[in-house]
Order: sequence, then C-alpha cells, then structure tokens
Amino acid sequence: MPKSPRVGSPGRRPTIVRLEPEVRKAVMLRTAATGESLSDQVNDALRMKLREDEADLRVFHKRKLEPSRPYEEFIADLKKRGRL
Repeated sequence: MPKSPRVGSPGRRPTIVRLEPEVRKAVMLRTAATGESLSDQVNDALRMKLREDEADLRVFHKRKLEPSRPYEEFIADLKKRGRL
C-alpha cells in the first residue's frame, strides 16, 4: 500500500470539500479499513471522473461530424416501423 504524502507535501494544496454526512462516514470507514488517506481517495475519485469526461469528449468529437436529423423525423420513423 503506497504511503500518503505528509501534510504540506510539495505540489499539494489544501482544499475545503463539504461532504454529505453519509458520504463522509463511508469514506472515513474506508480510510480506517484500507489505510488510504481521505486526500488520496478524493484524488482518485476525481481522476476517475475526469477520465470519464475525457472519454465522453473523445466520443463526442468523433461523432460530431455524423449526419443528424430532426427529433420529429426520428420519432415519425420509429412510429412508421412500429417501434413506438
């Protein structure tokens, strides 16, 4: 298990995060069980969220040149084919 940097580690800045009571309790229990710091857990969760956003953006950019059609036309086509 990697050691957590000490408070005041270079490159890390203190940030206030307001957690819901249930989330805080769960994270603190996980901290006690795993020995992983709260900061490391928050950093990992935020990195994961940023990677998801990056993946979504890649798909968006890949598909933005695809032809599109009006919503009404799409619904009419679904009805015509008996899907709606």
